[in-house]
Amino acid sequence: MATSSSAFLCFTFCALIISPAVSLTCSSQKFTKNEIFSNCVDLPSLSSYLHFSYDASNTTLSIAFIATPSKSDGWIAWAINPKATGMVGSQSLVAYKNSTTGVAVVHTYDVSSYDSIVPKDLSFEVWDKTAESRSDGSLAIFAKIKVTADLVASGTINQVWQIGPGVGPTGLLVKHDFAAANLQSKGTLGLRNGKSTGSSGGDTRVNKKNIHGILNAVSWGILFPLGAMIARYIRTFESADPAWFYLHVFCQVSAYAIGVAGWGTGLKLGSESSGITYSGHRNIGIALFVLATVQIFALFLRPRKEHKYRFYWNIYHHSFGYTILVLGILNVFKGLDILKPEHKWKSAYMIVIIALGGISLLLEAITWVVVLKRKSGKPTKPYDGYNNGQGRQQPLAM
Repeated sequence: MATSSSAFLCFTFCALIISPAVSLTCSSQKFTKNEIFSNCVDLPSLSSYLHFSYDASNTTLSIAFIATPSKSDGWIAWAINPKATGMVGSQSLVAYKNSTTGVAVVHTYDVSSYDSIVPKDLSFEVWDKTAESRSDGSLAIFAKIKVTADLVASGTINQVWQIGPGVGPTGLLVKHDFAAANLQSKGTLGLRNGKSTGSSGGDTRVNKKNIHGILNAVSWGILFPLGAMIARYIRTFESADPAWFYLHVFCQVSAYAIGVAGWGTGLKLGSESSGITYSGHRNIGIALFVLATVQIFALFLRPRKEHKYRFYWNIYHHSFGYTILVLGILNVFKGLDILKPEHKWKSAYMIVIIALGGISLLLEAITWVVVLKRKSGKPTKPYDGYNNGQGRQQPLAM
């Protein structure tokens, strides 16, 4: 009896574990009107599902698309792109809950560009389009589509699907996220064999974004601040001269080289993202490139210590340096908000910045102690860290 009870409990526990996984496949999904489709596909991103049947005799595609909006009052969309593989140019069916009645509705959108996404008739015939709310919070789109002759001849269609957070009062869709899953939500659908394939283009684009983010976080977000800390604090110690200067130059030149590579990948991403613009992030990036380029040339334009223009050169060099420091860190955080990586990556960068800030505060205190002691012991010619003791003490300039 004990053995039978244990076996029953084990079976029950396994059933509880397995049943949620089973419910997440299209084959287990049912419809309120008991619609039946000959094919169903678990789409590879955004936890979305497509049920469809294709009638070759009249070139009609019947579909039921199921997905959960990113917010409760958001939208879902399934589209055919007759000419390309992305969102631009797609003929879309979009469903959301009416803000007044709470009833799910479906509308057609001709996505001619990212700047023009409004309700509009499609380039092909579509009928029997309806939408329904499901008990798990998801929405379903039903429709019948007349497949055009060129798509019938090719035997495949380019499909795109998406989810978004909300809908404006005029039917304007609130922009969806640009996380990896959103960028990968496209593929092909075979009309004859009923197979669906995902697109690798999203993976390639995400990889480019990751490379862009890593290069810029290391350059503008870490190496430039580190180089500034070396120039501001380490040169105060006599034993560090002239090593501090070469370390400072090494950090800043390396940061500039890596930053230019990151800036170049950003330009490439921008050229491949027609209609997608992050104005703030882009403008700060351009400003950083210009300021850093001028700053690097400061190495070749630096007057001698005793030159009358050295004072003005110091003002220019320090002001540009601190501007790059602030803008670089700010733009790294803007980039993280755009890329939306796992939370641990943003946390890791915050830890690095906090650590650099804490070390700076500690070195600030130590520097002042060293300076005050040196002034009290050598009131006439204290060491300045620039010219082997020839000149005024200036430990707090970068």
